[in-house]
Amino acid sequence: MSQTFVVARVGKPHGLRGEVTVQVHTDDPEGRLTPGARFATDPEQRGPLTLVSVRQHQGTYLLGFEGHPDRTAAEALRGTRLLVDDGEEGEEEDDDAGWREDDLLGFAVVRVDGQPVGEVSALHLRPVQDLLEVRTPSGSVVLVPFVEELVPQVDEEARTVVVDPPPGLLELGE
Repeated sequence: MSQTFVVARVGKPHGLRGEVTVQVHTDDPEGRLTPGARFATDPEQRGPLTLVSVRQHQGTYLLGFEGHPDRTAAEALRGTRLLVDDGEEGEEEDDDAGWREDDLLGFAVVRVDGQPVGEVSALHLRPVQDLLEVRTPSGSVVLVPFVEELVPQVDEEARTVVVDPPPGLLELGE
C-alpha cells in the first residue's frame, strides 16, 4: 500500500521573481529539493509542481516553480504541501510528517546539558516555521522556533523535548 509523505510546506513569497520560502519536512533536503524534481501537492489542484530553482537565504530554503514566475503566482502556493510517495521517500520519513500539538503537550523541555527549561504548553503552526510554546517554572511563556537546529531531539518515550537555544532566546518571555 502506497503512502504519501510531506517533503516541505510552502510559506510566503520571497522577492518578486516567484520564489517561496518553505518549511522542510525531510532529512535530505539537498537530495529531495533539486531542480527538475516534480511534486504532487496538497491541495491537489495546485500541482503537480516542478522545481526550477533552489537556494538558501539566511538558512531558509527558497524555491521557484515552473509556471509561477512572479510574486502573485507564488502567493497562490502559500500553504501547499509538497508530496512524494513512499517509493521515493522511504519508510524513515514517516516521522517527518510533523508533530501534532496533542503529541507534545506536557512534555518536559530541557537544554542539551539537561537543565530544565519548562513544559510544552502549545504548538503554533505557522506557514514557514512552527513555534513551540514553553511555559517556564516562573509561569512565563517562551516561543522556540521548532526547527532541528534549536530543537535537536524529541523523545516520545521519556516525554522530553531537548532545546539548544541561542543566547537570550529563553529570556524573551521574562
